[in-house]
Amino acid sequence: MGFLLLGMFIVLMLIGVPIAFVIGIVALIGIFGIPYTPEASVAMKMVNGLDSFVLLAVPLFILAANLMNSGKISEKLIQLALAMVGRVRGGLAHANILVSMMFAGVSGASQADTAGVGKILIPSMLKNGYDKETAVGVTAASSTVGVVIPPSIPMIIFAGLTNASIGGLFLGGIIPGILIGLSMMVFIYIIAVKRNYPKAEKTELKAFGKLALEALPALFTPIIIIGGIISGFFTATEAAAVASLYTLFICMFYYKTLKLKHLPKILMDTLALSSLSLFALAAASALGELMSYYQLGTMAQEFFTNNIGAKWLFIVVIIAFFLFVGTFMDAIPAMILFVPVILPTAVEFGIDPIHLGLIVVITLAIGLITPPYGLCLLLAAKIGNMSTERSFVAVLPYIAIVLVVLVFIAFFPDIAFFIPKLINPSLF
Repeated sequence: MGFLLLGMFIVLMLIGVPIAFVIGIVALIGIFGIPYTPEASVAMKMVNGLDSFVLLAVPLFILAANLMNSGKISEKLIQLALAMVGRVRGGLAHANILVSMMFAGVSGASQADTAGVGKILIPSMLKNGYDKETAVGVTAASSTVGVVIPPSIPMIIFAGLTNASIGGLFLGGIIPGILIGLSMMVFIYIIAVKRNYPKAEKTELKAFGKLALEALPALFTPIIIIGGIISGFFTATEAAAVASLYTLFICMFYYKTLKLKHLPKILMDTLALSSLSLFALAAASALGELMSYYQLGTMAQEFFTNNIGAKWLFIVVIIAFFLFVGTFMDAIPAMILFVPVILPTAVEFGIDPIHLGLIVVITLAIGLITPPYGLCLLLAAKIGNMSTERSFVAVLPYIAIVLVVLVFIAFFPDIAFFIPKLINPSLF
């Protein structure tokens, strides 16, 4: 039965069935194959999989990101980023990375970053003499920090699965996210000098101050979110609601770039984007129940115990596994399916759940820019009118950068734990 379901899973993916439906179909057939199982059990497992207060944070953070884009806050952040790094050789590319890091502190959704920033900066980069590979590659790759720098939707899901501290995961993601961004900027500077990419004039101090003042309310959002969660003032889901309301308020009354007539479309876009992740999550919950019935978690633990005796080797296997999985499915269903399977073994090896969460989230972030699933890669390629194959080649150097940072975090966790230990040592 297991080989039949695995074969069905592979065949359905190869013929182009969306991954959420692949998971659902396999779960449906697999559970129906269990004797004395009620026909409605699959639907019940899917509903129960979404019956979580934590999961409300997913559509709410996506809503905050959509409000930012519709309210043109992303344009304010781009202007500020250009003022900060535009005078450096390859300034537009540097600004692309920097604004992705800023955007990540508000939304927690990489796809919204790619869409919002890419629509503005990819045409601008092409107009200013950048080749398509650089414009598309840096836009897609820098978007991956959206799920590493807090707030992060995958980190919220991971915390819900493992009871790890959301605050600890958020704080732990700050340094890795910054390292990824800065490393990409170093790479961009090297190729910008070689290819003589343009740089902007230095922004006057008065003009810079004006831009910073305009962007300040938007930049204050991550402080509200992270500060509220760390202080215990509100939960991650409540933080997402506060972020949405705060973003709505500043867009309508401070920037005055959003009107009531815009809200129905924003809400529909949010529902459409949220439903993709949440339906896949619901299907993954049903498949997870099937995997539990066949005791795959116990089998996996026995396999790791009998065949992998070293912590470092276990970490390498986990990274390789999630790199592979991330090319075919979104981070949320991937974690729902496989994190409960590997968690007991990770704990047995003495890996802190927060550390495991950072490894899994960063590894799955790479899946956003690897075909066939890579949503950020596909979005950037579409905006830049470039084939997926050429776009993938363009992001390969950035994938290498993320992998280097990932290895450092995986084997030297104190780098990521510096801020969490500084602010709240009781997390460890």
